[in-house]
Amino acid sequence: MLEKSRNLNVDCVAYDLEDSVTVGQKAEARTNIRRFLDQPRAKGVSENAVRINSIESGLALDDLTAVLQAPNLDTIVIPKANSASDIHFVTDVIRHALPMRQQMDSPGKSYAHPVRLIALIESAKALSDLPAICRASPYMSGLIFGAEDFALDLSLTRTSAMTEMSYARSAISTACRAFDLPSTIDLVCTAYKGSDAQEKLEEECLGGKGMGFNGKQCIHPSQVEVTQKAFSPSQTEIDWAVRVVIATEKADRHGRGAWTLDGQMIDKPVIGKAKSIVSRAQACNISIEASLEKWRHQEPE
Repeated sequence: MLEKSRNLNVDCVAYDLEDSVTVGQKAEARTNIRRFLDQPRAKGVSENAVRINSIESGLALDDLTAVLQAPNLDTIVIPKANSASDIHFVTDVIRHALPMRQQMDSPGKSYAHPVRLIALIESAKALSDLPAICRASPYMSGLIFGAEDFALDLSLTRTSAMTEMSYARSAISTACRAFDLPSTIDLVCTAYKGSDAQEKLEEECLGGKGMGFNGKQCIHPSQVEVTQKAFSPSQTEIDWAVRVVIATEKADRHGRGAWTLDGQMIDKPVIGKAKSIVSRAQACNISIEASLEKWRHQEPE
């Protein structure tokens, strides 16, 4: 399965040392992942991550000692991150083990970026301590919502509408924005077989996108295409954003801070959203040239 992951075209692959590995196989799994990440990077995978065992398990230090030596490791995913102290622990280990990867710009250093940290939010305690967790380390890069453990912790009854998760999801996406963490990753869709599962996945993706998440955990390759399409800007979104950007440039030249498009007011927040959509399209390798040409005559109304 490790080798198969090299054929994926995804933003991140997270290799697991936690729940999917039995206690008796932890040591072997560490060795396998460490050796696997010695290989040249896979062309389609932008980020290599490893989910270690929780700090409270007592296994995290052995995990970190093994995988931090891998040259192509980008990110550590910290499960059951219940407080800032969990983030401090991992940060201290990284600083001790990899002093050369502590700064973004270090002349003469062999690495261009530090190891990033992403925390899994899976309990009421973690949710109540989000600000401290987000600011716990300069390496913090994002939050992931671990819905199954969260439901267990709160004894929630899972429903198809997922209204029982609304508060937690909103709190996590808000915290990421408040503390400028780039990765805001939504819960897993546990269904992945059949057309009904694909429809459910798309529904969850669009719902998460609407709540401010910019990505979603996938547990099977069949989920990747639907997820990527849902979180990428649609052609309708791109056309709207390009129209706003083009008309804004013209409005600026005439000193107009607010104007209308299709009968709706366009002001600074809306312009910011449009520019964000254009940037996301470019990050997703979606060409906007056709839209720029199509709407080049767009005027502010």
